[in-house]
Amino acid sequence: MQPSELFPFIMRDPNRWTLLVPRNRYWGLHPPPMLLENVIDDGLMAIQRAAFLKKAGVEIAVDDEFLNPPSRSDLLESAIENMIRYLQACRGMDLTVSVKEGVDSLLMYLYRALNCVEDMERLASSENSCVVVRITLIFPLVLKDIYGFLIPLPLEELEALLNDSGHLRTLAFLYAGKGMSAKALAIWRILARNYSSGIYHKDQSVESDLQDPSRHFTSGRETAAIEGSKILEESSDQDLVLQHLGWIADINQVEPKIDEVIVAIDPKKVEILQRYLQWLIEDQDSDDSQYHTVYAILLAKSALEIYEVELSTQDSVIGMPKKEMEVSELGSSSIFESPVRERFQIFLQSSDLYDAEEVLDMIEESELWLEKAILYRKLGRERPVLQILALKLENCEAAEQYCEEIGRPDAYTQLLEMYLDPEDGREPMFKAAVRLLHNHGEMLDPLQVFKRLSPDMPLQLASNTILRLLRARHHHHHKGQIVHNMSRALDVDASLARLEESARHVLINDDSICDSCHARLGTKLFAIYPDDTVVCYKFEYKFPLPNGLETQTSLQCYRRQGESTSVTGRDFQKDSLVKPGWLVTR
Repeated sequence: MQPSELFPFIMRDPNRWTLLVPRNRYWGLHPPPMLLENVIDDGLMAIQRAAFLKKAGVEIAVDDEFLNPPSRSDLLESAIENMIRYLQACRGMDLTVSVKEGVDSLLMYLYRALNCVEDMERLASSENSCVVVRITLIFPLVLKDIYGFLIPLPLEELEALLNDSGHLRTLAFLYAGKGMSAKALAIWRILARNYSSGIYHKDQSVESDLQDPSRHFTSGRETAAIEGSKILEESSDQDLVLQHLGWIADINQVEPKIDEVIVAIDPKKVEILQRYLQWLIEDQDSDDSQYHTVYAILLAKSALEIYEVELSTQDSVIGMPKKEMEVSELGSSSIFESPVRERFQIFLQSSDLYDAEEVLDMIEESELWLEKAILYRKLGRERPVLQILALKLENCEAAEQYCEEIGRPDAYTQLLEMYLDPEDGREPMFKAAVRLLHNHGEMLDPLQVFKRLSPDMPLQLASNTILRLLRARHHHHHKGQIVHNMSRALDVDASLARLEESARHVLINDDSICDSCHARLGTKLFAIYPDDTVVCYKFEYKFPLPNGLETQTSLQCYRRQGESTSVTGRDFQKDSLVKPGWLVTR
């Protein structure tokens, strides 16, 4: 008997293995092959017919032991188990490729019928010939509908079967074995998320690795991460690695060690190493200066490579239409949303843990001026920063803003010198100098400005510059005088108001009572608040007791209220009471 002769008992004709079934002569002596369920149903029906005939007194050539058969489910399970044994034995035979596909695929189909999960995963994770995905053929497996048109028949596959039944682990193993890494990783990612969210309640505290039974893992999430990492180790698809490295690293945060991971990553796969270091720094909040420095250096290398590519392509795109010149992939990465240089600049500004000197040495001879300005600023070297912003990038606004951050007048003087004498044979930047004098002339010494003005400066610009400078100094001087005099006036007004308050007279008579406890004040001490409410400062009251003794009660409304809050509830520290004055009014 050949293995393919068993296929019609498992799969309904026509299927992808129909043509593999041999047409042997002895089948002419037996009923044609049909589904196993139908064979059992026909046999049980024949037994029932024989039992009926025997009860009717008809002699039949059937032993009594056959008249009490097992149940249909038991017969079906026993038949499937024996077919599994037969197909397992057939796997060791020398078979054609098509027959091997049929044996392994139908063996998986039978495992699924009995829900033999371990056997399914063991077969899927080992070398097999299972047919996973759906394939549709037009010839020769076709049928004709009632109108005579050809209908393509979908071939049987395991993808839909395992997916619909929820055996995703088995399907993931099959995908990985067939080289469909993207689909396998997608399933492991879903399983890891479901395990963490509690969707799967099955206890998987002890799970053995199908590839190595001696290894054990503590949870389904870790199993998913380890299986995913195995696929990534063998994958050469860089985008795929970058897509799934994050969630795998999130689960396996401790093992392996960070240094081992960095060493294990291929140095040629710079983008993968960058993605790992970015996850380590941004998601895990690593404050190790070594990793920050390595990440900055890798970004610097990528930025230099991108800049060289852009320079080499500038000549080739001259004269092209504007739409054709939009080459976004030059400055962008396949997985990161922002361009390489932009990420490099953001990291240089946000992190203070990398070695700025080491990064600067790498880009010192390049044209990455903004990046160098950020590094010089980190190192506290002000003059190179001003030279880059003012002369290389010609960003006057950024240069003036940097001078504001420094906050010293000599920074503006340096910037003015650079505008008037740019060096390297460049013409003086008179417009930028006039802008600086117009915006920040009060920070400059007029005598120093006059000494540094170039004799080649056009008369009109020079006169405007001097006029603006003098006006700015004059305005700055008068503004300071006004502020000084206003401060003195406010101080005098406040002192006068305080004197008036302290000189106020309050008349207390026999009918005056405390606004808090409503006790008569009489000759007792009292206090008055700015809103004219009066409270007793200290009040004592004695009354006799039945035993002939006296008790004394002390009421201290002022001390209880406090000096800042009156009886009305007004807090004078938060809601001050301003009385009319010669300068300060309500």
